[in-house]
Amino acid sequence: MNPADNFLGYHPSEIDPDTARAVLVPAPYDGTASYNKGARDGPRAIIEASQQLEDFDLELLTDPSQQGIYTAPPVVPVLSSPEASVSPEAMADAVEQAVSQWSRPGVLVGVLGGEHTVTVGAVRAIALKHPGLSVLYLDAHADMRDEYQSSRYSHACVARRIAEACPLVEVGIRSAEAQEWEWVTSNGVPVVTWPPSLGDNYVNEVLAQLGNPVYVSIDLDVLDPSIMSAVGTPEPGGMGWFELLRLLRVVAANRTIVGFDVVELAPDEGPEACSYTAAKLVYKLIGYVLSKPGPGPSTQPGDCGTSGRTGRT
Repeated sequence: MNPADNFLGYHPSEIDPDTARAVLVPAPYDGTASYNKGARDGPRAIIEASQQLEDFDLELLTDPSQQGIYTAPPVVPVLSSPEASVSPEAMADAVEQAVSQWSRPGVLVGVLGGEHTVTVGAVRAIALKHPGLSVLYLDAHADMRDEYQSSRYSHACVARRIAEACPLVEVGIRSAEAQEWEWVTSNGVPVVTWPPSLGDNYVNEVLAQLGNPVYVSIDLDVLDPSIMSAVGTPEPGGMGWFELLRLLRVVAANRTIVGFDVVELAPDEGPEACSYTAAKLVYKLIGYVLSKPGPGPSTQPGDCGTSGRTGRT
């Protein structure tokens, strides 16, 4: 693996996977995409864009990368034959195996999607390692169908599969089908539609519904298309950049986030700024989590450390 394959562009020799406090698992897949395809190219686009980020976080006044961010090899499912297609079930299983390899106390595991289907495998793996897990699910769509286009593992069914396994809170929802909404209400799933009826107070309600530890799943279409058009299924009227960061910052400060994903980037559907925004979001969330006291090395506010990178490309 060369620096171009690593988040932030670090040379592989600079990152020790055994001591890194964050591990990123690329999961390229868009086998159930029902509108715009291209999310399979999302992980690569996020990694490439990340190499233009500044390591120093001006909000946190620290360099989160100094605690170690290791980029694992991309998830590649084992197929029965070279001609076989990758089913969503097979991809979920492969992601579960990959995430399970890296999930351990003190390590934040993040999945770079890929369509939302990959979240099912990631949550399974994290839940096994972290009992009592709850999920913060950020999305424009409810994703609560029991089956869609003959698959129970479609991107439109992800939240339903998760809700059947562990507590889930949805935020940012702006679209739902009648039957899935009936299931949501009848099963008492906490949902914050967007814009939130409680105004900024919705954040406290979200915290009240979340247990500990927490897995955060971010479908990029939770953001308004004016800043994130490069997604499989854009939906108008979404969250703003600072609204999303505020929620993540508060959750990270009050709960233990042990895993996350950023999914549904279809880079060809929007300007390059979308890939950069996705990469920045990944790094911001890592920073919020790693800035809390925890095992392993840490940097102090104002100490940006030294970067082994040779510079921007």
